Amino acid sequence: MGDIMTARAILPSILGLTLVSAIAAPAAEPPIEAQPDTAAQAVNRLGCELLRQGTQPTQNALLSPYSIQTALAMTFAGAAGDTRTEMARVLHYSGDETRLHASFAALQRALEELAARTAKRAAAARERGNAIDPVTLTIANRLFGQADYEFRPPFLNLVKDVYGAPFQPLDFVKDITAATRAINAWVEERTRDRIRDLIPPGALDEETRLVLVNAIYLKAPWAHPFSASATQPRPFHVAGGPPQTVPTLFQQERFGYARHDGFSAIALPYFGSELQFVVLLPDHPDGLPALETRLTAELLAACAQPPATELQLYLPKLKLQPPLIRLGQILRTLGLKSAFDLPRGSADFDRMAPRKPDDYLRISEVFHKTFLELDEKGTEAAAATAVAMVRVTAALPGKPIEVRVDRPFLFAIQHRPSGACLFLGRIVDPR
Repeated sequence: MGDIMTARAILPSILGLTLVSAIAAPAAEPPIEAQPDTAAQAVNRLGCELLRQGTQPTQNALLSPYSIQTALAMTFAGAAGDTRTEMARVLHYSGDETRLHASFAALQRALEELAARTAKRAAAARERGNAIDPVTLTIANRLFGQADYEFRPPFLNLVKDVYGAPFQPLDFVKDITAATRAINAWVEERTRDRIRDLIPPGALDEETRLVLVNAIYLKAPWAHPFSASATQPRPFHVAGGPPQTVPTLFQQERFGYARHDGFSAIALPYFGSELQFVVLLPDHPDGLPALETRLTAELLAACAQPPATELQLYLPKLKLQPPLIRLGQILRTLGLKSAFDLPRGSADFDRMAPRKPDDYLRISEVFHKTFLELDEKGTEAAAATAVAMVRVTAALPGKPIEVRVDRPFLFAIQHRPSGACLFLGRIVDPR
């Protein structure tokens, strides 16, 4: 891979809404002083549930809780009545709606601002003769809607003003192929071609009225890059079984480290230290299932800022490209039913478009697709989510602690100030 930074995590997801409905006036514009905490907690709580219930525990997994929640939050802005109440409960939206949307806006601003700060630091370092790449982090939201459909202006204004999601008219009725191609092309461009064919063939039809899309792209160098010469084949207990040889990074450095009951938390900062790669490593090769049952937003928060400790760290190189995940059934299992029009006639998105007895909107499906590659230089990640609407104890100081990530583990790419997980996953086989 040479000098190219290829550590990547890419994830798209698409949430399809099959409804023909309307939206009452959404909440007022959120206050500028809002904090990202409410959004971060919702992101992490749903992410833990989706990882535990929506993926196979014996297989590698990768999700972008941030991308999924952003698309769902935009959808929530159009929900009314019992559908709104249900979405708030299942998606862990607390407090009034104005503050909720303000919190998502604050989290997005915080992520965008950290990238700007690292760009300034990298430029200053280059002036001193140090070649350092900044963190590249871009977030994009957009609404792709039927050109002549009766969407409520307050809804369109809210998602544009708060989420930066402009409305782009398409014609799903006359040319569904061209409409699908346009959405996929937009996602590919925003994720630098890491997410392709987010919307699979046949996912949309002439009844589609709206597709809400989030795309996120991340390219982050380590604060302490690994030396390629130190990477060697080393054993990894694949799926908790006999060890298999896999390429493994090595570095002695001060990383975040804390011992917990039955597992360790290791935090590797990216340049600027506001983003980090967190490893939750069970004490035993067969300890991942027990650890995963304990995975909660509170546990992730407790692992967000472990104290810096001198480590001799062994970490496998990673490359993941899981197949497309359909999240609709998982969300229904979690209790999101009326949004999918179960029972029939219950979906209420009257704040998105006027709900009529024979013409209203519902969610049809949610698709999620990811990619991740991690190496000596850092991490590159991308994610996209689309909603389609149709008719611990710290280590004591002393000698370096040897930490071998040589067994199945959980991981997250985490925004350190808020604790929000941009990506969340499981590794049982790094090969």
